[in-house]
Amino acid sequence: MNIVKQSPSVLVFDSGIGGLSVYNEIYNKIPNAHYIYVFDNEMFPYGDKSSNFLINRVNSIIEAVTKFYPIDLAVIACNTASTICLPNLRSKFSFPIIGVVPAIKPASLLTKNKCIGLLATKATVERTYITDLIHQFAAHCTVKLLGLSELALIAENKLQGVTVDMKQLKELMQPWLRLRTIPDTIVLGCTHYPFIKTELQMIFPQSNLIDSGHAIAIRVCNLLNDKYKLDRIIPSTSKNIVLSTVYTQSVEKLIKKLSDYNLHKYHTIDISLA
Repeated sequence: MNIVKQSPSVLVFDSGIGGLSVYNEIYNKIPNAHYIYVFDNEMFPYGDKSSNFLINRVNSIIEAVTKFYPIDLAVIACNTASTICLPNLRSKFSFPIIGVVPAIKPASLLTKNKCIGLLATKATVERTYITDLIHQFAAHCTVKLLGLSELALIAENKLQGVTVDMKQLKELMQPWLRLRTIPDTIVLGCTHYPFIKTELQMIFPQSNLIDSGHAIAIRVCNLLNDKYKLDRIIPSTSKNIVLSTVYTQSVEKLIKKLSDYNLHKYHTIDISLA
C-alpha cells in the first residue's frame, strides 16, 4: 500500500534576500513542501565578516529557528556562509544541510576560450575552498577571480525597487573589461547575483552567465525524495514563512513583494533564544 506522507519543511538561509534565487528554484521543483526562508539582515552583508563570527552567528540563527519550527532539510543559500560554516553546522544538526558551491565545474565544461570568471564576495574568493575547486575542476582553464562587496547590496536594492546604476556596475567590472581575454563563462558566485543577471549580461554580452541554483534544487529533490517520495506527499496547508533577524523599513517594503515568491507570513527571529 502506498502511504502518503506529510510535506517536509525546508529551511533556506541567507545573509539577505539574494537566497530567494535559490529558494525559487527549489520551490518550482517541490511546490508541495513547506518553506521557511530566513535572512540575517541585521548583519548583512557577510562578505566582510570574520570566519569565527560567521560560524557562531549562523549556528545561533539555525538553532533559534529549530526551537520553533521542525526542519527536515536546510539549504545555506549563501556562498560565503557555505564556504565557512558547513562543517560546523553539519556537526551540530541531524537534518541534511546543503551548501551553495560556485559552479566552477559546469563552467569548465561550457567555456570555449578556456577563460572563466568567478564573480563573488571578497570572503568567498579568498577561501582555499575556491582554490581547491579550481584545481579539481578547472586546472586546464584560466580562472579570473573578482571579489566585490558592493554587488550584493546592488542586488538587494534592486529587489526593493531601486534601479541599478549601470555606470557604477560597469566601473566595478573594469578589472575584467580591461583584460585581453574576457571570460566567456562567468560564474555568479553569490546567490544575490542572479537578480542582476540582466544588467551583468548587458556588460558582458558575449559571455555565458551561470549560477548553482538549479543544481541545488536537484540536490534537494534527490535527498528529500529518498525519505518522502515527493510524488506522494500531501501539499502543505501551512503558509510559507519568512524570518529576519531585525525588522526595518526595508523589510516592511519587502514583505509586500514576498507573496510573488509564495511566502505569505513574516516574523522576526530572536537569536538570543538559541
